[in-house]
Amino acid sequence: MSTPSLSLSALPVRRLTPRDTTLCSDLSQDRDWPREDHKWGHLLTAGRGYGIDAPDGEGLAGACVVTSYGPPGRPDLQAIGMVLVAERYSRRGLGRRLMRYVLEEAGSTPLTLHATANGQPLYEELGFTSVGQVNTVRGTFVAAGPTPRVRTRPATGEDLSTILRLDGEVFGSDRTHVVARLPAFTDRLRVAEDNGRIIGYAGIWPNTDTDVIGPLIARDTETAQALITSLAAGAARPLRIDVDVRHEELLAWLRAQGLTLAFSNAVMTYGLAALPGDWTRRFAPVTVAAA
Repeated sequence: MSTPSLSLSALPVRRLTPRDTTLCSDLSQDRDWPREDHKWGHLLTAGRGYGIDAPDGEGLAGACVVTSYGPPGRPDLQAIGMVLVAERYSRRGLGRRLMRYVLEEAGSTPLTLHATANGQPLYEELGFTSVGQVNTVRGTFVAAGPTPRVRTRPATGEDLSTILRLDGEVFGSDRTHVVARLPAFTDRLRVAEDNGRIIGYAGIWPNTDTDVIGPLIARDTETAQALITSLAAGAARPLRIDVDVRHEELLAWLRAQGLTLAFSNAVMTYGLAALPGDWTRRFAPVTVAAA
C-alpha cells in the first residue's frame, strides 16, 4: 500500500499506555523484531511510552519507551528503548523526531540506551557517546564443568527490601518501581546467599521464543553462575542473557554451557561520562530495550 506524501514532523506525539501493547508488538513485527508482548507490557507499565499514530490509520508509525530511575518526580537517569519506526515510514526522519522529543522532555536528566548498529549513527549525531558494549548470548543451556558452590533459593516477599537496597547500590540509582514489579514480571526470582546474607539476585521471564535471564546482580562470577544454573534448571526453552562484555569470565563460561553470541549492542549515554553504580556486580539488566 502506497503512502501519500506528508510531513511526519507535523504528526503529534502521544503517551502510550499498556492498552497499546498490541500496537507496539505489531510495530515490532513490522520491523522483523520479535513481538515481545510480555516485554512491551512491562516497559509500558514501568516506564513512559511515546508514539505517533500512523496517518494511514494502520497502527503506529513510530514508538519508543523511557524508563526513569531515581526519586519519584526527580529522576537522576532515564533509559530509552524500543525506538521503532514502521517500515513504510522509514528513512523519513521519524526516529530523529521521536528522539528529539524525548531529549526535550528529559531536560537536564542524563540518558542511556543500548544502540543497535542501525540506530547508533543517529544517536551519535544527537550527542550520545558510546561507553560500553553488551553481548546477547542465546542457546540451550547444558550444564558443563563443576557445579557452582554458592547457595541459591527462591526469593520471598521478605527479601524485597534487601533486594531493593542491593539493586540501588549496584545500579547507582533507585529502581524501586521497576524491581518491585519483578515478582509479577518474572516466572521465577531467586537470590544467592552467603551465611544468610543476600549477595545476588536474578530473575527469568518469558519472551517470544526464549526464556530471558535478567536482572542478574551478583557478588562475583561464581555467584552469577550459580544463579544462572538454578534458573536454567527449570527453563523449557532456549536461554537469552545480555551480558556486559567486561564480564569475560562469565561469557566464556556461558559458551561452555552451550550459549553462543547472537548480537551486540553499544551502551551509550547522554549527559554523563559513564553509567553510575558498580559494573563489577551488574551482569545483566532487567530488560534490554534496544534502540
